[in-house]
Amino acid sequence: MMGPAHSLSGAAAWLGIGAAAAAAGHAMPWPVLLVGALICAGAALAPDLDHKAATISRAFGPVSRWLCEIVDKLSYAVYKATRKPGDPRRSGGHRTLTHTWLWAVLIGGGASVAAITGGRWAVLGILFVHMVLAIEGLLWRAARGSSSDVLVWLLAATSAWILAGILDEPGNGANWLFTAPGQEYLWLGLPIVLGALVHDIGDALTVSGCPILWPIPVGRKRWYPLGPPKAMRFRAGSWVELKVLMPVFMVLGGVGCAAALNFI
Repeated sequence: MMGPAHSLSGAAAWLGIGAAAAAAGHAMPWPVLLVGALICAGAALAPDLDHKAATISRAFGPVSRWLCEIVDKLSYAVYKATRKPGDPRRSGGHRTLTHTWLWAVLIGGGASVAAITGGRWAVLGILFVHMVLAIEGLLWRAARGSSSDVLVWLLAATSAWILAGILDEPGNGANWLFTAPGQEYLWLGLPIVLGALVHDIGDALTVSGCPILWPIPVGRKRWYPLGPPKAMRFRAGSWVELKVLMPVFMVLGGVGCAAALNFI
């Protein structure tokens, strides 16, 4: 799928988690619902860091382009080193390492560790990165073009600072789910894991499928392209994605938000 659909699906997924938590009698504080949805929307773009034309590769200027090249080469090297006889030969690393459940867990876990050990600046850094990606994904029309990059970064930095301040207030969610001393913001890794997995599931619906299960082998393949039957798949950017899935994600996100806030 394309960036906007990935971001919408990420936000909708976290809002759905919020609705489920409310239904179970453990409603999220509204700042956790908001921040989690934005982080998940941004994290749903992150697996495409292995593709030089992806939104995330352009989101942070030369830094993200350079990082994209490194991740692409690393992913390709891991693919070559671990492929089985049934896995096809390929010339790049797109839709390999960063599109797996293991990568999602490692990135989310790393963010959680950084949040509880790095203090406020680590939390602000995590929020800033994902606010940039959320803006790029959810407001893709307004964020197009290199001339808007600085404005996006300023908006993301301001949003990160304000949201961190709100979360720090007692009862607003800094210690949501993990309440032991020193575990504030440990939950930040959860929307990152969810966003990456939602991205992978979205890509699995497309023609090429997605090797979500790696390194678990399936038959003669270690990089098995998981997905529905071929007849049910669609091409990225097709009318199915733009005219059907994106409106569905918007509706589901709205319903999930209303349910999470106990409006319905």
